[in-house]
Amino acid sequence: MFRRRRAPAPLAPQLLSTRRMEVRIRAATPSDLPVLVRLLEELRSGEADLRRDPERHRAGLALMLADPRFRVVLVAERRSGVIGMVTGQLVVSTAEGGHSVLVEDMVVEPAERGRGVGHALLAALEGWAANHGATRLQLLADREDAAALALYARSGWRRTTLVCWRRGGRPAGVAADAPAAPGH
Repeated sequence: MFRRRRAPAPLAPQLLSTRRMEVRIRAATPSDLPVLVRLLEELRSGEADLRRDPERHRAGLALMLADPRFRVVLVAERRSGVIGMVTGQLVVSTAEGGHSVLVEDMVVEPAERGRGVGHALLAALEGWAANHGATRLQLLADREDAAALALYARSGWRRTTLVCWRRGGRPAGVAADAPAAPGH
């Protein structure tokens, strides 16, 4: 017999002191969309496999915000406004026999990097994941982004031997009206 799990409590904003500043971590709202799209543009500018497409970013973020039972967009802010974000989605893991969280879109404003903001976002997402019954978090990272890889290592993440493959979508640099290349 399955036991019904209590509905997770809404994410309460957290005020965290990081090196040289205070950062507030909270769930994003639709009013944050313009700055979130801009942050995704910043993130995509350094990723070879993904392309910048503000309309798709806005649509994807709107989907993320539409159902907080299974998805979350967390933002880090200080008095000047939103300075970073991370997203998480509950997925079912047959390896775990339960939920895990797929982590995406981890990005901090370049001027704010190295101050603990990324670590604070990841810690808050881990709390959200635990509150939703997830036993594992997983993410994909650009193997060329040494700073991001170092952040994940310092935050207790470890590499796996799994390799990411994809099918569908358009590779970076391909126009919307171009035919898809074989295998994409």
